[in-house]
Amino acid sequence: MIGTVEVERIGIRCIVGIHPFERVQEQDIGIDVAMDLDFAEASVTERVGATVDYTAVAKAITDLVVERKYQLIETMAEECARLVLSQWPRVVSTTIVVHKPAAVPEAADTRVKVVRRRDP
Repeated sequence: MIGTVEVERIGIRCIVGIHPFERVQEQDIGIDVAMDLDFAEASVTERVGATVDYTAVAKAITDLVVERKYQLIETMAEECARLVLSQWPRVVSTTIVVHKPAAVPEAADTRVKVVRRRDP
């Protein structure tokens, strides 16, 4: 019984970008996380240990992004996906979308998306 846990637009203020001003001035980004996993045990037991604690996921991603000070949001998305798959073994696949709305002033949003699955 595969289901999806989603956290939309985790708001993070961080250093991100390749331009000199971006290396010193924090920007607001948003990260969407979707995690596919089997809901069967959680739906019967109602134990958070049988699913994913999405508060812990949001905190882990926030801590990673703030600490790493990425140049590229592509790298940020890849490492966030690796983090989810490595720390939450129940997750069989994850989709990460990183939004950097200020990247292109003429655009409403700029984003990258990765979909990663656990190796069999």
